[in-house]
Amino acid sequence: MNSFIEELKWRGLFADMMPGTDEQLNKEMTTAYIGFDPTADSLHIGSLIQIKILAHFQQHGHKPIALVGGATGMIGDPSGKSAERNLLDEATLLHYVDCLKNQLSRFLDFSGSGENKAELVNNYDWMKNISFLDFAKNVGKNITVNYMMAKDSVKKRFSGESGADGMSFTEFTYQLIQGFDFLHLYQNNGVKLQMGGSDQWGNITTGTELIRRKAQGEAFALTVPLITKADGSKFGKSESGENYWLDKKKTSPYKFYQFWLNATDDDAERFIKFYTFLGKEEIETLIEEHKTAPHERKLQKKLAEEVTVWVHGREEYEKALKASEILFGKSTAEDLVSLDEELFLEIFDGVPQKEVAKADVLGINIVDLLSEKSGFLKSKSEATRELKGNAISVNKEKVNEVYTANETDLIDGKFLLLQKGKKSYFIVKVI
Repeated sequence: MNSFIEELKWRGLFADMMPGTDEQLNKEMTTAYIGFDPTADSLHIGSLIQIKILAHFQQHGHKPIALVGGATGMIGDPSGKSAERNLLDEATLLHYVDCLKNQLSRFLDFSGSGENKAELVNNYDWMKNISFLDFAKNVGKNITVNYMMAKDSVKKRFSGESGADGMSFTEFTYQLIQGFDFLHLYQNNGVKLQMGGSDQWGNITTGTELIRRKAQGEAFALTVPLITKADGSKFGKSESGENYWLDKKKTSPYKFYQFWLNATDDDAERFIKFYTFLGKEEIETLIEEHKTAPHERKLQKKLAEEVTVWVHGREEYEKALKASEILFGKSTAEDLVSLDEELFLEIFDGVPQKEVAKADVLGINIVDLLSEKSGFLKSKSEATRELKGNAISVNKEKVNEVYTANETDLIDGKFLLLQKGKKSYFIVKVI
């Protein structure tokens, strides 16, 4: 079996392939593509598997092409969708295309003179000058409506399985346009393989059928499973339904790191195979070590490190690690004071806070600050009692009744972190 397919299989990243795919990959360096539709100005972690597949493909000596769907993005892929997507205006779409091109260029090797260096293409470049009549005559006539209706992505929408009332003609044409992309890349870029998620099987095989009928050629399909959590729930969204983006302006490296760090044991064991480039032996060793001491969370820590470094770089990972250690008490007051406002507020997201005048914070006795000035504790007597019980910390360091805050204690020059016990926090914002 081809080494690339073997790699996918032991990682649990293989769903299906057309007959002959294995032989094609063994025969010669093969060019393959995966499409990314520009539905936002950033990809999110749901796209990481597809990026990973292209990276593995390149590492095994083959040539990857990342297609950004400037044309297909105008329509919207109906696969796995219960309702039609809102269409984007052209200016927004082209902006999204540029953003995705910049992101994808970070993950694949586009440099050098090697035959298998990666390429980026945009299907709008070859679709923009094709008229509807030309497309209907030269593409549509090669694929029957019966063939298109038999695809799962279409059947589910028409049968009502997905809760939808059918689909528009616009969405119905999506598989033809994606099929034409494959034909165009086959004829102009030597592409013989399209890869994607298992929900893309119908769209991909429409392309192979179009190549067979229109170009009398042979092309292939390979799909990977759709990723879910071990409990079957949707992967890649927060509890509130928000995406985890690859752009650090949309999802900070700290939140990104925390997502992977908080994986369950079962998920971490699967995800470390899916989302890292670690070898089989190293992963198996990590899994065994984790099973003997699961409380140390070695799998989660290594998973979070590898993926954060891959997406955001070593420096951002180190910052995220430092921030996590602050949250869990493995840091100094100096570490806390050195944080900027954005990261500090992310670490202590949801902690109640109150604005207090600087004159009522600096140089004020801690008893007054805890009670009257901030309202963190109900009374001076409660503040005194908790201080005597060694239960109060300022910026994660224990304090007593004689403590007073000064300018150097302020986090980013404007915050104090008050704490009672292990879990009760309060933020004073100095104004």
